Amino acid sequence: MDNWSAPGSDAKRRRSNRVILSIPVTVSGDGAKGSFSEEARTLVINVHGALVALQAKLANGQQVKLKSPTSPKEELCKVVFVGPTVQGKTQFGIEFLEPVPDFWRVAFPPENWSPALLDEGERPVKTSKS
Repeated sequence: MDNWSAPGSDAKRRRSNRVILSIPVTVSGDGAKGSFSEEARTLVINVHGALVALQAKLANGQQVKLKSPTSPKEELCKVVFVGPTVQGKTQFGIEFLEPVPDFWRVAFPPENWSPALLDEGERPVKTSKS
């Protein structure tokens, strides 16, 4: 989650595919004005973390806690991207400090999947179990 920019050549460097999905989360930690806890929604998720928009002012590298109804416990994360501020909320890319592969309870596309494959006329092969 090093770079949350628009799709393109940067997408080839990503560690995992992103999914645009709005999930309610609580982000908490120590901000510029002391401790905070803010209800938010994800803008994008991946197996390594999420992109969220917050009113809290955070810094790159800062640690925060992330809680979601999809996961039974709070996870420690760090800010890896500080993006634009729109309508008083800043976009932050946050990454889990330790792998939590099932935090979102979402089946992510395989690492080698690309929307370009569908554009080239290739379709995923469906297999059936006997």
